[in-house]
Amino acid sequence: MIEDHRGIWVFAEVVDGNIAGVSLELLGAGRELADKLETPLAAVLLGHEVRHLTDPLIHHGADEVYVIDAPVLKDYRTEPYLAGMGKLARMHLPEIILYGATPNGKDIASAVATDLKTGLTADCTMLDVDVDKRLLEASRPAFGGNIMATILCKKHRPQMATVRPKVMKALEPDASRKGTVMEESLDMKEADIRTKVLEIVKGPGKSVNLEDADVIVCGGKGMGDEQGFQLIHQFAETIGATVGGTRDAVEAGWLSHDHQVGQTGETVTPKIYFAIGVSGAIQHTVGMKNSEMIIAINKDPEAPIFEVATYGIVGDAREILPVLIHAFDELLKEEVVSHA
Repeated sequence: MIEDHRGIWVFAEVVDGNIAGVSLELLGAGRELADKLETPLAAVLLGHEVRHLTDPLIHHGADEVYVIDAPVLKDYRTEPYLAGMGKLARMHLPEIILYGATPNGKDIASAVATDLKTGLTADCTMLDVDVDKRLLEASRPAFGGNIMATILCKKHRPQMATVRPKVMKALEPDASRKGTVMEESLDMKEADIRTKVLEIVKGPGKSVNLEDADVIVCGGKGMGDEQGFQLIHQFAETIGATVGGTRDAVEAGWLSHDHQVGQTGETVTPKIYFAIGVSGAIQHTVGMKNSEMIIAINKDPEAPIFEVATYGIVGDAREILPVLIHAFDELLKEEVVSHA
């Protein structure tokens, strides 16, 4: 019965021996939802020799931590992780489970949804709850990013969603928080599992790290052409920022895909985000709207980007950027002289 399900869970993904950042972010979002529903927030921790990771989960908002620590869970594989999640979900009947939209998070979420015969909303950018009906309101861009769709799972439990990294914000850890740790066993042996991990090979890192950048200068199709886009690189170099681009800029060949910000690129939360020649379509803004400060430059005063911008400049970016580059260059020279 749906009425028997209570509690919000977050799948705590472990990466290189630590809790993944997106899992801590989901605990922040889950804490808000749990408080609205007046229900406990729990983290689900699967792995091998991971018991020491329960405290960080509690410090970041969890009231409870369900732990299955077993050798077969040392490396992620669908079969043992599904067995662990399925066992816990059937025993404790959560009403909502949240997962990070990482490769492993997406895999386990879809497997659990199939196993428990429930719904799953993928790549969400907003989460809320209808308190009266106890429904998870999972919102995500739809129809090519032109609208936001809010998806409900009315007839099945648990309600489930995956959320991209950097969309939500983690709570500041509180070392004084106390919680309950509940350990369960997993009756599965290595011989029962059809897949074997022979070797883990890490590929080359990304050429650019947008997720951790403090300042990003992002250019869009408003830069006109590849030559115009060079102003984005010049401005970023002048102020010591990382270069980003919209999907249009990437598809035009002005920069590589690992620089792309938005629904089909990276989600970023820098201290300062320059959106230059960027119209502000939903599929782009979902990837940068949580930046601390957004400065937009666009010649269209009605451009949607101004709706999310902290500050806006209406004008041709190709005329404005050279002025900004010169102004910042002069300021930095004065700073160097003053410290000489």
